[in-house]
Amino acid sequence: MSGSPNLDEALERLPKVELHCHVEGTMRATTVAELARANGVALPVADPTELYRYDSLTGFLEVFWLVQSVLATRDDWARLGYESAVDGAAHGLAYRESFFTPARHLAAGQRLGDVVAGLDEGLAAAEAETGVVVRLILDFDRDFGARAAEEQVDALVELRRAGAPGAERVIGVGYDSTEIGQEPGWYAEAFGRAGAAGLRRTAHQGEDSGPAAIAACVDLLGAERIDHGLSILADHDVTQRFVDEQIALTVCPSSNIRIANAFPTLADHVYPEMRSRGLLATLNTDDPSLTDLDLGLEYRNVATAFGWGWDQMVDIALDGVEACWLDPAAKAALRARTEAAREALRPGSRPQVGSDALRPDGPT
Repeated sequence: MSGSPNLDEALERLPKVELHCHVEGTMRATTVAELARANGVALPVADPTELYRYDSLTGFLEVFWLVQSVLATRDDWARLGYESAVDGAAHGLAYRESFFTPARHLAAGQRLGDVVAGLDEGLAAAEAETGVVVRLILDFDRDFGARAAEEQVDALVELRRAGAPGAERVIGVGYDSTEIGQEPGWYAEAFGRAGAAGLRRTAHQGEDSGPAAIAACVDLLGAERIDHGLSILADHDVTQRFVDEQIALTVCPSSNIRIANAFPTLADHVYPEMRSRGLLATLNTDDPSLTDLDLGLEYRNVATAFGWGWDQMVDIALDGVEACWLDPAAKAALRARTEAAREALRPGSRPQVGSDALRPDGPT
């Protein structure tokens, strides 16, 4: 390779961690259409991308649930897992902790063991092919209520106890879907059971709720991260607590524009203020296939919108490493790989061909 990469090329190749990405939201439009035909799901349009325009979080959820509905078999989940990881790796993904939300499938008669085993099969194939590493987070759909969440935790714990295929890949739990009309405390039992079983905990909060609800996720649910957390800056004390304790926020700026319509443009997003205040605010895509996005593009969009240079973007990537749930040794290895890439890929310098920083190997 001759010459040196420009900023866009370097950001594409930079090894990146993603902590807020829904595996169902990575489904290729062609896969949506093919699985819909195979499983008898009627789509209102021939091209699913025609549906990918949203006026609110509620409007997005309707499309998300439709996309979810095409997943009917273990093989479908395997295909989704494989394509999700392969597509991520093509844009610099090194490690991902990916959500899956099975409540609607379980209510329709699918078994959690089949969902987990299918995802594990596909992800393992993609890992072997690309070197990317993916772990899973079981997300409770708040639309189904607290009792369903408790049942899902119990089922997951039993799968792990039995050594079921893929169960050890599921390292944590969270919750998502609508925030309106919901209280974090309703889910304290489910999160408590998860914590007692050694599972990590995170929570979607702060898109349609205030800072008090964000704090409640930490206090009542034991959440170690908050997904989105957009409203946190409205409360100085909550913000300072998150700064002092370095409780991570998994922020998805482009999603907040395209899905939640929370800001008029990306340039209006609060992400720069989050970081300037000292919050551990990571960068993620949320539902990339449903928003015409990928992780490399998200990094490029943010760099352009806020006028940030290479070192600032590498620092963001390192914060993703800091906030992830890898064990200390694997985290240190991924941090070293990212720091090596800082120099190997630095725009304006000659790339170090063959450098470990450019290898696809993921953390162990």
